[in-house]
Amino acid sequence: MIDLDINIDGAYDIRSIRGGDVNEAFKVYTDKGPRFLLIQRVGDNNFFQAEIEGLKLFEKNGVSSPRVLDSGVSKEGAYLLLDYIEEGRWQDQKDLARELKKVHRIKSPNGKFGFEFAYRGSSISFSNAFKDSWREVFLEERLDKLKDKLIEDGIWSREDLATYEQIREVIDTYLGRRESVPILLHGDLWPGNAMFSVKGAPYLFDPAPLYGDWEFDIGVSTVFSGFDDDFYRTYLQDIKKDSERAIRLEFYRLYLLLIHLHKFGNMYRSSVDLSMEKILSKSMDK
Repeated sequence: MIDLDINIDGAYDIRSIRGGDVNEAFKVYTDKGPRFLLIQRVGDNNFFQAEIEGLKLFEKNGVSSPRVLDSGVSKEGAYLLLDYIEEGRWQDQKDLARELKKVHRIKSPNGKFGFEFAYRGSSISFSNAFKDSWREVFLEERLDKLKDKLIEDGIWSREDLATYEQIREVIDTYLGRRESVPILLHGDLWPGNAMFSVKGAPYLFDPAPLYGDWEFDIGVSTVFSGFDDDFYRTYLQDIKKDSERAIRLEFYRLYLLLIHLHKFGNMYRSSVDLSMEKILSKSMDK
């Protein structure tokens, strides 16, 4: 048994498990059933606040997700205790798309874009300060901050910066004429943050929530394979087609790839370069 300085009612065993690259993850065995514990060794009391608020909004609005049981700070660092969902085989992804639809029905309480709590990542954070437009949040508070970090950390050169400035103009133009509505986003929608339980129920978890344009989640979800055609058909079936959607989705693919470029280095450089080439090429076709 792992000895942790966290008081969990009825706990009699704790085992380390796989849980991503940002936090340490543990399965806690208690007399009331298993729990899922996340620990961020260098995190303060606010580290999990956005995720906690996102999960509470999920629960309040009937989205299948783990319940928040406890959180705080101990000698181990910031911690978050959740329901433990026993993972099963992936089932019909139409059900996952319907869960995402539930998330996207949650409207911004003040009609603005952003979130009450900041995005906290292992390598970069964003303020999530509320803004009047999605363009301000995505372009100025996300992409521009990423660009600054890539330059500051020596990952991008002056040539990369020049290409980014071209890309920025394209994004500014396209988002400037997009009528975005601020709805709740999962914020980190890749297959590793979705699952089916052993009973076949779909779950979404590990959100990095903010109120923004729904296309953000869809674009991010396409970077890594895992979501199938049924997922996208079900989600998009009632949404009017848009000739500019393909290039806007590429903006969000680029965003996630830049996050990974900053975090993991040059193994993502070719993917970033290809995404930027696609954006420039598609903009010239219009």
